[in-house]
Amino acid sequence: MAARRGPTFRRRELGKELRRLRERKGYTTKAAAEAIESSESKLNRVESGHNQLPRVRDMEDLLELYGVHDPADREHLLMLHRDSLSADWYRPYQNFLPSGQLLYMGLESDAAAMRAWHSQVVFGLLQSESYTRAMFVASKPVYERTTEFVESNVTLRMRRKEILYGEDPVELRVVLDESALRRVIGGPDVMREQYEEIEKLAALDHVTVQILPQNLATYRAADNFVILDFDGGLDPVVMQDGPAVMTVSDKRREVWMHARKFDAMREGALAPAKTAEFLHRLARELDDH
Repeated sequence: MAARRGPTFRRRELGKELRRLRERKGYTTKAAAEAIESSESKLNRVESGHNQLPRVRDMEDLLELYGVHDPADREHLLMLHRDSLSADWYRPYQNFLPSGQLLYMGLESDAAAMRAWHSQVVFGLLQSESYTRAMFVASKPVYERTTEFVESNVTLRMRRKEILYGEDPVELRVVLDESALRRVIGGPDVMREQYEEIEKLAALDHVTVQILPQNLATYRAADNFVILDFDGGLDPVVMQDGPAVMTVSDKRREVWMHARKFDAMREGALAPAKTAEFLHRLARELDDH
């Protein structure tokens, strides 16, 4: 399987290499930032892959500072820099996205594999269009959102699902709490369609969906999270979706801890082969009521 190579991937790849070169030379982030007349916080965000390094001159100055003189090495890094400046496909939607979402979406586009846990609502990549729209419409008056905001987010979420299809789809494993499936969004018809969408996606060879029953006495993580794995030597990251803020971290301890959480819930959940049967039962209960 070919490694994904979007602009976000390139920014992270470049940032990782710039940090390695700086540390090899023994420079602090502050000293390196001063050398290119930038700030320590900006260079930190470049090295972490959060931000671009906009000016080619700054890139060339860093290469001089770090003693990168070999023509082939310089050309490789400058090409990496050029690629990192490309516009992400989702940039037109950036005004409709909360803080942290832009970085996560870039990482999601570049991921080779994902492991997700959702306890309150259906995981985004599994959502049907009507379910997504109903969620945003319900919260529209609370947050004083516009119709443009709602429709832009629905369009964006549906386009994000494209990574599940094509020649190089992401490998997706999801554990859903039963309560996420029982919470009615948009009415019975919307929920029936949502159950059908999950069943359809779970039938794909590279998608696994498991359900954690409410009556099972087992471990459940408090917050939703997604672990993203990448080809090409980049470290995995974890996105935590808390009640007020979304955070993304590549710290090994954070990723490791959430991997342990996911494994515990995966082992406690129903087998993947039971997912369709469970969804059918939920649909019948809707009909009964």
